[in-house]
Amino acid sequence: MKFAAFDWYGGRHVGRVSEDGTQVVRYDLPDGAAEEAGVACLIGRDLPAEAETLPLAEVALQAPIPRPRRNIFCVGKNYYEHAEEFAASGFDSSAAKGAVPQAPIVFSKVPECVIPSGAPIRIDPQVSTAVDYEAELALIVGTAGRNIPAERAMAHVWGYTIVNDVTARDLQGRHSQWLIGKSQDSFCPMGPWATSADALDLADTPVRCWVNEELRQDSNTGLLIFDVPTILATISNGITLQPGDVIATGTPAGVGLGFDPPRYLADGDTVRIEIGGIGVLENPVRSGAGGGGR
Repeated sequence: MKFAAFDWYGGRHVGRVSEDGTQVVRYDLPDGAAEEAGVACLIGRDLPAEAETLPLAEVALQAPIPRPRRNIFCVGKNYYEHAEEFAASGFDSSAAKGAVPQAPIVFSKVPECVIPSGAPIRIDPQVSTAVDYEAELALIVGTAGRNIPAERAMAHVWGYTIVNDVTARDLQGRHSQWLIGKSQDSFCPMGPWATSADALDLADTPVRCWVNEELRQDSNTGLLIFDVPTILATISNGITLQPGDVIATGTPAGVGLGFDPPRYLADGDTVRIEIGGIGVLENPVRSGAGGGGR
């Protein structure tokens, strides 16, 4: 099943997306329940009663979790070819320079950088002149856990969505950590909605990204270096994961820094990411300072 967060008649709502992606069935929830949590308000409960069926074109889609309750966990260098292109780029400040990591590299993005599909990725030329795209499958935690064994990790997954891990490469290279370059306003497009955990086959889910209709990234979750159970086991090692936590699993090869010369995002570009079983996340790129959301 697919679940969307959306604005309609001045309120934030959550609903079930129809199989053909043209309608959303609104759930009957208390006012304010979905304001920041979005679809995460459905976790750990029976699905609410259904209300109106609305044309998707008549509502304003928001990120499935418009404001995660804490930072988004992210995994770096988690596809072999991307690990190689990143190591060769000169922007690698991780401890695994020049090599495929031996353990997952984990960093985070602040919640306020989340924006929905359709909202602009803002490039502020006074801050960065090397803004890049990264298509990623993200999982949504459904059950809290600490020190989760890999063999039981999938029981903690509620669903999946798409994340564009937008990155200011010059800031990433300048600092010895990645949070600043990854957390600029509008640098986490998320959506267009979330799918239930049973909707994807992680051994064979295509991940693709186009910039201005040019296919740049074309891979599959079956090629992850560290699979989802390993990621969950690693991040929960001493850290209690909470329902609604979002974890981005890494991007494949084909990002802008991998080209010679690099091909970074520019004003007027459009980034479109498609992940099988979920849908399409598409965002225009605009020059000028801007905040998250819309």
